[in-house]
Amino acid sequence: MTFFPDVSTFVQIGTLEIKMYAVMILTGAFITYFIAEKNFVKMGYPKSYTEDLFFGTLFFGIVGARLWYVMFYYPEQYLANPISILMTWQGGMAIQGGLFLGAAFGWWYARKKKINFLRAADVIVPAILLAQAAGRWGNFFNQEAFGRTVTEAYYTVFPSFIKDMMFIQGAYREPTFLYESVLNVIGFFAITYGLHHVMKVKRGDRFYGYLVWYGFTRFFIEGLRTDSLYVWGTFIRTAQVVSIFFILIGLLGFFGVFDKLRKKVKPIILFDLDGTLLDTEQLIIETFKAVLKQFKPDLKVSREMELSFLGPTLTESFGKLLPEDQVQPAFEAYRTLNKELHPKYVKAMPGAKELLEDLKAKGYTLGIVSSKKKDAVELGLSLTGLDSYFSVIIGYDEVKKFKPDPEGLLNACKALNAYHDDVIYVGDTDTDMVAADKAGMYSVAYVTHPERKDALLATKPNAVITHLSELPPLLEQPISWTRTTT
Repeated sequence: MTFFPDVSTFVQIGTLEIKMYAVMILTGAFITYFIAEKNFVKMGYPKSYTEDLFFGTLFFGIVGARLWYVMFYYPEQYLANPISILMTWQGGMAIQGGLFLGAAFGWWYARKKKINFLRAADVIVPAILLAQAAGRWGNFFNQEAFGRTVTEAYYTVFPSFIKDMMFIQGAYREPTFLYESVLNVIGFFAITYGLHHVMKVKRGDRFYGYLVWYGFTRFFIEGLRTDSLYVWGTFIRTAQVVSIFFILIGLLGFFGVFDKLRKKVKPIILFDLDGTLLDTEQLIIETFKAVLKQFKPDLKVSREMELSFLGPTLTESFGKLLPEDQVQPAFEAYRTLNKELHPKYVKAMPGAKELLEDLKAKGYTLGIVSSKKKDAVELGLSLTGLDSYFSVIIGYDEVKKFKPDPEGLLNACKALNAYHDDVIYVGDTDTDMVAADKAGMYSVAYVTHPERKDALLATKPNAVITHLSELPPLLEQPISWTRTTT
């Protein structure tokens, strides 16, 4: 095994060679992967989605990049020796072809997995600039993607290793690979961290920003190169034609042309139950006090303790107060007594029925994700006349992981066969808000208790309301209904 036997080879094992070109391409690809994985988890998607999307896009991207190069660079040469088409380690990849085929796979996968394509593209595509920046260094090691002839003095301010590698075909060449690499890195940071400082960013804008930035960058750099691909032997540079197309699509996207063509999507609205739609505070407190009196009669229940019962699961609450062997019996006693007391204590929150009636009439899809068992949820809704408004109900007994885990919220979307990229979750506890955050959903904190306001606000919800009647005006905002919305 020999490392760096020549400047273009990373390692040689017998007759097998791994070229620096391949190493740089894969390095860039994995940089994009790690950024995508981090962002996908924030969006509420499992890591497996990132893996599937990454490897599928990488495969089709490589195929597309190679086929694009073959189509526009002496295609007759490759057709005369078809096996040479597979020899990608010798160089000969056109990133724009890879973008087209890779994007096609990404769109298909997004549709299959119920992912909003533009939302995914916003967090993934700008990172492709880093992959392209690394890939240009693969061109460097292959001594390609260079520019016009320059004098040796041109390289006075450049490191010697760049100068030496840019001596190609008997002359020093302009390092256009380096120009594009640097501009791509700048573009990534400008789009990811700077765009929202200069404009109000809507869904798709970072994707469109990539198209515009890369389009202008590539158009300019391609004009400096002397090894460009041309449209079947004509004077037209293939990359510049595609760059103009990218710029046009990006600008149309920025100016909202595509938004007008798309049907406006109404967000799904999911609610917590207790303290959000139903006033069950007295029910919960009285039931807890009765059960604790039975299992721990000497315990003095404070107001702070009463508030702590609101939100967490029964197992969690009893687990903090009782020995482990008493948690399950207390749980069962609570459930039995709670059902008995429902008719006495349960009532709708102020404005709940009017809100649900209004939302249903406007065509919104509604659901409930609660920490109570489903039968208890249905009982409360039936007693208060709110049982006819919901398309999905997810209870405590239908999930393996409980809030603040987002499983219940995500399961509600699966049950509706819907994206979770346009979903609002309304809840009255910090646990609800954290669950919405982990699901990547737009969170609305319903403040009903001054004592819990600070805990709610600490979760940084997207919006805060103090009465359910404040929700409809909020829905009129022209924004994307996700956790990260600007």
